[in-house]
Amino acid sequence: MAKETKTNVAEITVSANHLTRLYGGRAAVSDVSFTLSKGEVLGFLGPNGAGKSTTMKMLTGNLAPSAGSVKICGIDMIENPKEAKALTVDEFLTVTARLHGISSKAIKSAVDRAKQRCGLTEMSKRLIENLSKGYQQRVGIAQAIIHNPMVVILDEPTVGLDPIQIRDIRTLIKELGKEHSVILSTHILPEVEIVCDHVQIIDKGQLIFNGSIDLLKKQRQGNRLLIGLRNAPTLTSLEKIAQVEKAESLDNGLIRVYFTPGESPAEKIVAAAVKGDWGLFQIQPDQTSLEDVFVQLTHQ
Repeated sequence: MAKETKTNVAEITVSANHLTRLYGGRAAVSDVSFTLSKGEVLGFLGPNGAGKSTTMKMLTGNLAPSAGSVKICGIDMIENPKEAKALTVDEFLTVTARLHGISSKAIKSAVDRAKQRCGLTEMSKRLIENLSKGYQQRVGIAQAIIHNPMVVILDEPTVGLDPIQIRDIRTLIKELGKEHSVILSTHILPEVEIVCDHVQIIDKGQLIFNGSIDLLKKQRQGNRLLIGLRNAPTLTSLEKIAQVEKAESLDNGLIRVYFTPGESPAEKIVAAAVKGDWGLFQIQPDQTSLEDVFVQLTHQ
């Protein structure tokens, strides 16, 4: 499992230690451990049935782990569930404020601030059931931040939204990440790349990747080049260039070149293109998509 360690103990807001949840003897989540610090947005990835929602439920105190522990801002979720769960919400804004012990005098300002942060100021008098799915998601996030918690946990917050709503919710999550610790559970890799600065991937109940988004992106770097030639030679001619192992034709005059790992024939290809008047108009690394990386990791 790829790992990257970082943490300042004084800033840790979420600490999951050896979390395990069994269903009928089968481990839906098995020995999952990680920490989250203030000011981080953590992307929690995994295919359907991987254990994402089960983990989220244990983090929010809605499901007891079969083994292991969760601490939210140092509060043990098992020993002090009422206090720990005061950091999450699932009711309407005013009710939520009351449930979190916000004084009557402060409720209006807390609600107004949450609405302003989530772009809901103009929706004050609208029934939630009549709002679009995107605005309903905003209401859900406003509920989660109304008492200004250190930790905000969002489970698939953009599912079912249109492209404009998705963009707005992602922007909101990034803004929240500046003041809160945010855990974003999703199966959408591009969403994690856009929003998160740390990522974990779970598969069959076990963490298989834990590191920064930059570390995940490095997994995309392979041994391929994408070149464009207006007067392309035969593939055999390209394969004769030192360090080139294989060449294959693509659409639009592009050719994918596979080369020896740890080496790069880019300069040799450019020199050969100039000498042979191949009309080189493009040469760049051919990166593996994040989706491909995800598939590779979940099948290792």
